[in-house]
Amino acid sequence: MNYPIIFRLLGNIFLVEAIAFLVCLGVGYPYRFLHPEQGALTGFGLSFVIAFAMAIGFLYLGQQGDLRMFRKEALCVIGLGWILASLVGALPYFLIIPGCSLADAIFESTSGITTTGASVFTNLEQFPRSLLFWRSISQWIGGLGIVVFFVAILSFLGVGAKILYSSESSAHSTDLDSGRVQMGVLQIMGLYMGLSAICAVNYWLCGLEWYDAVCHMFTSVATGGFSTRSTSVAAFQNPFLEWMVILYMVLGGTSFIVMLHFLKGNWKTVRESTETGVFYLIIVVVSLVKTWHLIVFEESESWQEALRLGAFQVVSISTGTGYTTTDFDSWAPFTHSILLILMMIGGSSGSTSGGLKVIRIVVAVKVSLINIEKAFRTRVIRTVKINGRTLDRTAQEGVFSYLVLAALVATVSFILLVFFEPLLSVKGAISTILACLFNVGPGLQEIGPANNYAFFQGYTKFALSLLMIMGRLELFAILVLFSPSLWKRFS
Repeated sequence: MNYPIIFRLLGNIFLVEAIAFLVCLGVGYPYRFLHPEQGALTGFGLSFVIAFAMAIGFLYLGQQGDLRMFRKEALCVIGLGWILASLVGALPYFLIIPGCSLADAIFESTSGITTTGASVFTNLEQFPRSLLFWRSISQWIGGLGIVVFFVAILSFLGVGAKILYSSESSAHSTDLDSGRVQMGVLQIMGLYMGLSAICAVNYWLCGLEWYDAVCHMFTSVATGGFSTRSTSVAAFQNPFLEWMVILYMVLGGTSFIVMLHFLKGNWKTVRESTETGVFYLIIVVVSLVKTWHLIVFEESESWQEALRLGAFQVVSISTGTGYTTTDFDSWAPFTHSILLILMMIGGSSGSTSGGLKVIRIVVAVKVSLINIEKAFRTRVIRTVKINGRTLDRTAQEGVFSYLVLAALVATVSFILLVFFEPLLSVKGAISTILACLFNVGPGLQEIGPANNYAFFQGYTKFALSLLMIMGRLELFAILVLFSPSLWKRFS
């Protein structure tokens, strides 16, 4: 294990968080004489000092040594980076909110960094503006990935940048046009920031104050779902805003690489994107089905309202955003089954959304159909094509191995959850695991849109926090940390 390069990269993660704390201080400074904000400035000041000191310490430890990076260093940085970032990100909650437990602070921080959007807090309107800003910007930072952010600006990584990008983002570095991965990641960052700026302006034009517009921009593009209101987007009672939020949730759930090709005019590549087509098809079909269901069985006032309500909840859950405009837990069980399936499928690879990712579902279905045909036509030879290219056997096995591992983690987590939380309903337990593992946020029953995660035991919140990180990093970057051979010294 090459420890100097790990220390150096972890130092940059803490530096990013320290800068974010400083920005939050600036947001709260104009309100320093108001009661909720006075203690917040002190909390953010102390958080900045701690994060900055950790950044300097780790950068100092990493200034000497070999800068070569192999796959195990990349996985180690990613896994440790997200865990430590979540712990440091918990400082403002722990220092500012009276009576906030360590478990609550870590859960909220992890939910933000992983863009899950699950919360243990109510009455958000009473929180300091700077703290609500931190909740939002933490999701924006985590949306594209802390790792991707600093990979783009650290030229010394070289080939290591390619390894880091591929491991963290669920896309592949070969999907980038540029031979230099840093340039490709910089293009993605530019797209991410440009989309964020346009989103904030559009929200402002929809009638939001700049503060609310920016905060909701952070959590829409990042498909995170934290809001400055306890009742989420429903608090604004603004149909036009809801349609605008739907648009940016869809864009956040679309592969940024595909969007780059679209902006560059590479229409052939965009048309051949199997995953993007299926992702949009799922959203349209399920939204229409839910609209019909609301009109026929839920007695919506109009088809326009039914379409807006149905599309909003479908897009929010499928992209893992977690915004709500209605209590969908009160809907019929038919709807609940659809939402649970959408939680598992998720959005596109190379996007900010969670879930198994649409591409894996597509590959699994295609391979399964081929095997069904082979059951009665043993000599037939079929190839699996994705994006117009044949998918090799190794990639197919990788998809199935991930699906099996995800199912195993979900099953074990479910058993442990119902054991340690015996009062939790079965539907609530299932949706809790899916909502955390696939970074969705709200679920059903006890964790429905009208409730939160505050009632869980402290140790359960710690476990769910780890589950959120595992889901955000697609399992392997966390599971490998428990392998003794990973920690052998670099040679």
